[in-house]
Amino acid sequence: MKILIAADMEGITGVVNWDQVTPGQSEYERFRRIMTGDVNAAVRGCFEAGASEVIVADGHNFANNILIEELDPRARLNCGTPSPFAMVQGIDTGVDGVVFVGYHARAGATDAILNHTWSSKSVMNLWLNDTLTGEIGLNASVAGDFNAPVLMISGDAAACAEAKALLGEVETAVVKRAAGGRHSAT
Repeated sequence: MKILIAADMEGITGVVNWDQVTPGQSEYERFRRIMTGDVNAAVRGCFEAGASEVIVADGHNFANNILIEELDPRARLNCGTPSPFAMVQGIDTGVDGVVFVGYHARAGATDAILNHTWSSKSVMNLWLNDTLTGEIGLNASVAGDFNAPVLMISGDAAACAEAKALLGEVETAVVKRAAGGRHSAT
């Protein structure tokens, strides 16, 4: 079984502000390491569940966030831009399922941390088949076009609820909950 792990950064454990996910900012290097740790947990889980191959797509910013020297050596990393399938680069290689790690809720979602849709500055709403959606729905749709179901998602509580509303029964791992705004969590 071949699994694609599509990783973003805003939904990673502990992330609550843009400095933590923006290259050049003081907290960014620290959260690259935490992101790599969250991805490694998913890689381990995939292999423990019977995966024979795991591909990791670094889908945040310019796709160069995961620390390759700390990535579980059993996984293959797709990174850098541009790439034809962006956040789900590798989806076209015959994967059997997809895991979303570090995902966030769409723009406008309530009780969500750093919620946005593709760009917090240029894209506010994205509609697919009359459904307002964000990166979860967009990337799940691309995966569906390749007959690869989304098996699991990690992120804040709002992202996990969004995934269940869009995809039905999908495994979730809530790593944080909004606590009074989009820049605080428990």
